[in-house]
Amino acid sequence: MRFLVALLFGFLSLALAAPEEAAREAVARWLRGELSPSLEEVLKAPPEEAPRLLERYALFPPPPQGLTVNLESPQVEENRVSFPAALGGEVGEVVVVLEGERVRRIYFRSEGLGVPAYLLTPMAGFGFLLLSLFWGLLLFYPSPFRAWLLEALSLIRAYRGLYLFTNLFLYGLFALGAFLAYGMPELARAVQVLFGGALEAIGLQEAVDRGVLVLAGVIFHWNFSQGLFLTGLLPALLLGVPVLLLNALRYFAFGFALSPVLLGSAFLLHLPTLLLELQAYILVTFGGLVLLARVAGGQGYREGLRGLLLAFYLGALFLLAAAWYEAWEVVFLL
Repeated sequence: MRFLVALLFGFLSLALAAPEEAAREAVARWLRGELSPSLEEVLKAPPEEAPRLLERYALFPPPPQGLTVNLESPQVEENRVSFPAALGGEVGEVVVVLEGERVRRIYFRSEGLGVPAYLLTPMAGFGFLLLSLFWGLLLFYPSPFRAWLLEALSLIRAYRGLYLFTNLFLYGLFALGAFLAYGMPELARAVQVLFGGALEAIGLQEAVDRGVLVLAGVIFHWNFSQGLFLTGLLPALLLGVPVLLLNALRYFAFGFALSPVLLGSAFLLHLPTLLLELQAYILVTFGGLVLLARVAGGQGYREGLRGLLLAFYLGALFLLAAAWYEAWEVVFLL
């Protein structure tokens, strides 16, 4: 009987150790450069090889120069094994994603680039719900929030031609990218994997596991800080042209990676998210062009800046609605 118990314990220990050993071996090979193609290889690859190499590059991005990894202290959580890592003075972790016994993805996640830990708590999710309800309530009663909304809508009416141009141009580039993906589905799938890897690296999957409230807050935080503010408002301050060019590239790439040829029937479920989020970035682009138009028309930078900030505010409202729908979509529909 003791022999059987010892044998069972031995098998159990091996089973528990297997993911750690597979991950440890994969990280060692990744650090030696055996798993990752270089960006130069991807760019120089013939057309028939490029999609496979790009997908491989997305799943196993080359480790940064100078990265050190502690392979003796793994942490196992479901299908993920993480190892403490450092890059110069920047701490983080190397994450190995497993699919059964097969290593599916390896990436380095800096502590500063991931989703802040406090956003992954139930309290943060509940706080975002209260914020959304309070913000929505203020839009129906006399308040600065309602006044800014009405002024933003008036701005659109005053510059309806510019607003229409921005919508047609950017939604058109998204549609063009989606259409071209039908002719290059393998390359489009590789680009989709590249985008998915970036989202996984910030810790979005952890937010999915914590439910709708937390996920909605995390989605809004990321889209607002990275999309609407950092790559929207800031370049728009330079008289609108930089944000227009940046979003032209972004919308084409989004269309290519999120084409119906890849998403299938899920595209219709995801369409409200796309329309709402893309409209938010269209609004901040429109605001940048209003800034340009007012400066060129002699009204001054201050007047143009007010138009940009109003468009930015309206874009934030669109992102708020998009975050709640996308969280519900991911948790219950997909």
